[in-house]
Amino acid sequence: MTERTPVDLWFDPFCPYAWMTSRWLLEVEKIRPIEPRWHIMSLNVLNEDKEVPDKYREQIAKAIGPVRVVTAVQEKYDSETVGRLYTELGTRFHNQGRLKELDRLRETVEEALEAAGLDPAFADAMDSEEFDEALRASHNDGIDRVGQEVGTPVIAVEGVAFFGPVVSPAPKGEEAGKLWDGVRLVAGIDGFFEIKRSRTRGPIFE
Repeated sequence: MTERTPVDLWFDPFCPYAWMTSRWLLEVEKIRPIEPRWHIMSLNVLNEDKEVPDKYREQIAKAIGPVRVVTAVQEKYDSETVGRLYTELGTRFHNQGRLKELDRLRETVEEALEAAGLDPAFADAMDSEEFDEALRASHNDGIDRVGQEVGTPVIAVEGVAFFGPVVSPAPKGEEAGKLWDGVRLVAGIDGFFEIKRSRTRGPIFE
């Protein structure tokens, strides 16, 4: 078997663009010899000392609950388990549109935990600071590789780290592989920092 290259991805489950990037990475795994590894980060922590709109601040304040739950799972289980939980959370939050039901957030998290084969009691971490130190350590591990001017997701591979890519919808099949090849190429160039264009569509979940 071809040896697979570890690819680390840091995510906040609330972020729709991190979700699509993660689904793209799973497509890449099918056609390129990579091994995704999953880590938590937090939009709430990232923006705690920044000036952001009040409405956004309120939203990311609620996001800390699921982030804490993923951290609790990350502390006890392996990356594959974290990735499995992320899939269940993201499917409900984004594909099913249940981020609009923030009053039922704990119910959604418990459902995702059960679907991932995990104890729904992990949802107790939503309202606890028990795992906040570990949360910040995981967050900082990712964000320190790229700097404070970016968000989620962060990807690191073979000593190179970058934010994104931001895609909508997530490419599939060989298109996913082509994007991976291109991202790896530009990110591996010393002195390359940024390429960007205006986003002309919102999140498209497929």
